[in-house]
Amino acid sequence: MSLPLHPAAVLYRGAKCFPALAACEHYAGSERNIRKALHLQSELRVDERPIFDVTADCEDGAAAGREAEQAAMIADLLLDPANRHGRMGTRIHDVTHTHWRDDLQIIVGRAGRQVAYIVLPKVANADDALTQIVAIDEARARCNIEREIPVHVLIETPGALHEVWQIAALPHVESIDFGLMDFVSAHHGAITGAAMRSPGQFSHPLVIRAKCEIAAAALANGIVPTHNVTTELRDSRIVRDDAHRALHEFGFLRMWSIHPSQIQPIVEAMRPDFAEVNESAGILLAAQDAHWGPISWQGKLHDRASYRYYWELLRRAHDTGMAIPAAAHQRFFNPAT
Repeated sequence: MSLPLHPAAVLYRGAKCFPALAACEHYAGSERNIRKALHLQSELRVDERPIFDVTADCEDGAAAGREAEQAAMIADLLLDPANRHGRMGTRIHDVTHTHWRDDLQIIVGRAGRQVAYIVLPKVANADDALTQIVAIDEARARCNIEREIPVHVLIETPGALHEVWQIAALPHVESIDFGLMDFVSAHHGAITGAAMRSPGQFSHPLVIRAKCEIAAAALANGIVPTHNVTTELRDSRIVRDDAHRALHEFGFLRMWSIHPSQIQPIVEAMRPDFAEVNESAGILLAAQDAHWGPISWQGKLHDRASYRYYWELLRRAHDTGMAIPAAAHQRFFNPAT
């Protein structure tokens, strides 16, 4: 008898599957901090999958004049046994910087098969993003790398925001990220500094508009919207509240961390509601038993349209370390099944 079809195999036929990205993306620049983050990845994991990604920073992490050394260090760490989960990406320099092509040559040339994704900062428009995406593909071709290298694009300027829908539709893009502080600075004082932190970042109309537009463009194109950092390093309640508002008020499914203490509060705030997780498990188990045809569940009709919602919610719960009902875990998240 054939095994029952997994939801990922049956619910997305003819459509792109939504990216399975961790709810937290942790930035680190120095070798010491990157290694610390990679070690923490191994401690905070579910079924051998870390609950956060590490982004090694070529841009802000590099001292002026030492860009090549920074890129080489990151390439070495991508190849290092410490990168045991393969969930380490990198942010390169922006398209106006003289070293961005060298960043790609060093990192893709040496570790293109290991880098999880490449972040493109400070794009002014869709053409800037496309220029760097084409360069990534050219570097892959030179190195005979067949795998796609996912791209995350950082929206930090009004021009990039104006073209965010075009950017979200570009090839290889799997995340659109919001760079709040640079975005505020780009408004020449028209947005005050209070909007760089809470509660201002959730109340200023121009910032609200930016967040809504980024989330809408990303989700409409089947990619992940990633929320900006919170500058609070000591009070985990503020970090958790910012992440909660990012998800529940603006639809962001992922958020940056800039300090290890922020990772756990972000992940916890990004978790789905426990009752809905249990409901998702029950519906999906019943749907699989019905070979993914329509079912009646507690007096309500469900079919593949709702199954996709519940599957992505259950997957997000699993990826953030929530307890999944045993039967659903065995069927949907056990590699042997």
